[in-house]
Amino acid sequence: MNEVNKDQYLRSVDIFQDLTEEEIHHLGTRAPMKRVPAGTIFYSAEQATEVLFILKEGRVRLYHLEPDGRMLTLSILEEGAIFGEMTLLGQRLQSNFAESVTPCLLCLMSREDVKALMLSDPRIAFRLMETMGQRLVSVEQRLSAMAFKHAPERIAAQLIQLAQQRRNWMGRKTSLEVRCTHEELAHLVGVHRETVTKILNEFRQQGVIDLGRGKIILHNMAELKTLSEADAP
Repeated sequence: MNEVNKDQYLRSVDIFQDLTEEEIHHLGTRAPMKRVPAGTIFYSAEQATEVLFILKEGRVRLYHLEPDGRMLTLSILEEGAIFGEMTLLGQRLQSNFAESVTPCLLCLMSREDVKALMLSDPRIAFRLMETMGQRLVSVEQRLSAMAFKHAPERIAAQLIQLAQQRRNWMGRKTSLEVRCTHEELAHLVGVHRETVTKILNEFRQQGVIDLGRGKIILHNMAELKTLSEADAP
């Protein structure tokens, strides 16, 4: 990626919107870009280096691996997501892994870069902390749903959460696409893939969603919210 494209990309990231062109360019010269093919585990529990990733292109799965081999998907991240190992932000991957679901382009930031950004403008520090906090709340909500809701409510709640990550779903009257396969959704809500397929087909028959290749089209957010709050039989 040339310097012009890198500067344009960094400018498009929300947390950097208050930086000057000179500051953006300086950051771009220090923050390398890295391309990784689909299916690559580019951060693992054994990695000790503090690094913050900004996802420019593609999708990333964060997951936790138990000693007995069981896997829990924590998040499926889209373009613009910020994640990684950074104690300054209370951001820890610890025993978690980051894997590219599709080919990805990542921007890497060191501890020194993050510290300099946080000191340069309190608004940047606030946006970084807000981003990290939102992801923590998202994971907590999903784990709570897994403990107390049955599969249909969990799936409906997860679809709403995925829609919220797109930022622009509030107040939309048109349909919204959520990029998620049945298998990815199954990992997120902790059920079998066959169960997800069965329930999604039921939602489709009700006119709440439609299904495409690698995506789910949400037609009725209000009804989906009702389904997410329904009492399990």
